[in-house]
Amino acid sequence: MNKKEKLLYLKKGIKLAIPIAIGYIPIAITFGLITKSSGVSNKIGIIMSLMVFAGASQFIGVNLMALNSAPLEIILTTFIINFRHFLMSSSLSQRIDSGENKKLLYFISFGITDETFAVSSLLEEESLNPYMVLGLNFTAYLSWVFGTILGVLLGNIIPQIIQNSMGIALYSMFIGLIGPSIKKSKPILITAILSAGINLIIVFAPIFSFLSKGWSIIIATIVSSLVGTMCFKEDIK
Repeated sequence: MNKKEKLLYLKKGIKLAIPIAIGYIPIAITFGLITKSSGVSNKIGIIMSLMVFAGASQFIGVNLMALNSAPLEIILTTFIINFRHFLMSSSLSQRIDSGENKKLLYFISFGITDETFAVSSLLEEESLNPYMVLGLNFTAYLSWVFGTILGVLLGNIIPQIIQNSMGIALYSMFIGLIGPSIKKSKPILITAILSAGINLIIVFAPIFSFLSKGWSIIIATIVSSLVGTMCFKEDIK
C-alpha cells in the first residue's frame, strides 16, 4: 500500500470519528473539571487521559483518589471496569487486515473504546483497513485529551462552588449509560439493583466497617456480575 492510499484510509477514519469526537469533548471537559474540584493535580488528570484513555475508569479513578483509596483498590476497580476491552480487541482483531503492519495493532488496540468499537463493528467491509481504524481511534483519542486539558484550564476560571457541584456529573453519566440498557433488559435491571444493594450493605453494615469504599465497589461489582451471569445465561443480550 502506497502513501496516498494510506492517507485516504486515514482521512476516512478521521471522518468516521467526527461524531465521536464531538461527543467526547464535553465529557472530557467534565472529567477535567471533576479532577480539579476533587483535589487531584492537573498533571495527573491530563496524564490519565494521555495514558489510560478510558472514560468510565478515569472518572472512578479520580473519585477513588479523592477518597484516598489504596493504589491496589484503584488498580483492581479500573481493571474490572476495563476488562471488556479484552473482548472488544479480540473481536476487532479478527477483521483488521494488518498484513505486514503488525505494529499498528498496538496503537489500534490502545485507542479502542466502546464508541470506536461500535463504529468499526458496524462497517460493512468484511476486512477493515488498519489505517482507517487508526485514524478513527486516534481522532477520538485527541478529542478526549483536548477536552481534558480544556476542562482543567476552565477549572481555573469557573467559581469553586460550580466546580464542586460537578461531582454529580459522575453519577449522572453512569445513570445515562445504564438507563437505556435497564429499560430494555430485566436481567440488567436486576443485576444493577443487586450491585447497588450489595454496595449499600457493605458501606453501612458495621461488620464490614473495615472495608473502604473502593473495596465495596470491587466486591459489589464482582458478586453481582457472577450472580447475573449464573442466573441469566440465556437472557442477557
